[in-house]
Parts: sequence; structure tokens; C-alpha cells
Amino acid sequence: MSDTEHQFLTRRHEMVDHQLRARSISCPKLLEAFMDTPRELFIPAERRGEAYDDCPVPIGFGQTISQPYVVALMIQELEVGPQHTVLDVGAGSGYQTALLARLAKQVYAVERIAELTERAREVLTGLGVANVTLCTQDGSLGWPEHAPFDRIICGAAAVEVPPAWVEQLADGGRIILPLGGEYAQTLVAVQRRGNQVRRQQLCGVRFVKLIGRGDGAWPEQ
Repeated sequence: MSDTEHQFLTRRHEMVDHQLRARSISCPKLLEAFMDTPRELFIPAERRGEAYDDCPVPIGFGQTISQPYVVALMIQELEVGPQHTVLDVGAGSGYQTALLARLAKQVYAVERIAELTERAREVLTGLGVANVTLCTQDGSLGWPEHAPFDRIICGAAAVEVPPAWVEQLADGGRIILPLGGEYAQTLVAVQRRGNQVRRQQLCGVRFVKLIGRGDGAWPEQ
């Protein structure tokens, strides 16, 4: 292990201890996934020194890799199990996708910016992640070819829960996403039981907008 790799590993341990465990992230498998996933590889080379900072980091094209704690909170609230198929909307860097792959049976990840899709695919392939299917398309429409999904998670803010996601969600399934305006949103958990859909507000967050043609998304400018 090089000195640089050792420094990143040390910072990863510190991130898990001080940013996650200290803030009530308690799922052992999730903490293990964070410990084993090199976040620095998902960040542009010129910003890798910021990989384990307690804040979002730009990854180009007006997008960011979210604050580690927010990623952890969303995945913990998603309640992913090894039997689950997950739709990851707004895959971006692929970091959240890599974490989900450690917890789920299969992850279908959607990103609308082709350059980010290819960059994420390269990193995931390099890490030997085999249970992810990644594509470039409009995530607000879901991915009907692979539905139903047990879990859906979104790394971008919607105006409303996209109806396509609810339609593609399995009975008993769960969605975690930010909902709200352009500059501030609320993290929301959506649970489907038969024909009933229930919501729970979790906390305030701030994300980039979910852009798409589907209902509930922000239109392309």
C-alpha cells in the first residue's frame, strides 16, 4: 500500500467514526460498506483531497457527490436487504451505487449525463462490482423493463414523487428521495402497501434538481 492509499484509508476510518457512527448511522453492513469502498476513486483527480470532507464535492457537469452522512442516512432509511432489487436514480459518480451493491441483490442505476455514466462504469468495473446494471436515460421515468423494484433511491430533488416510480415499486417497497423547491428540500420516505402509499418526512436537505420528462421532475431548461 502506498503512502497516499494509506492516508486515504486512515481518513476513511475517521469518516466512518466521526461522521457516521457519531450521527446514529448504526447498520453494521452499511458501515462496513463505507469502510470498504474507496470514495476517492469516485471523485475527479484534482479534488480527491476533499474525498472524506464532511460536505458535498463537485464532480463536474453541475453535479456533486453528496456529503457522506447524507448518503449513509438515505441508504439506512432505505432498509436494503440482500434479497432486494434497487433502482438508483441519479447515479452520478457511482459511489452510492457501489455502496448499494454491497447490500442488495441487484442494483439498476440510471444517470442522465452520459459522461458521468461512463466514468461511474469504469470505476465500478475496476472495483469488481458485478451486480450493477448502469445506463444513461431519464431517471424520472424509472426503468420499467426491470420493474418491479423493492427499493428506489434518488440522489436528486424532485418536485413530487414521480408516479412512474410508485407504479414500478413492489408491494411493500420503499422509496427515499428529496422533495421540495430549488434551494431546499425535505428527505422523504415513501412506503407502498397494496394501493396505499404513505409518506414520512425525515429531515431537511439540499440536492441538485431531478431533471426529466416524467411527472414530478424539473423540466429541462
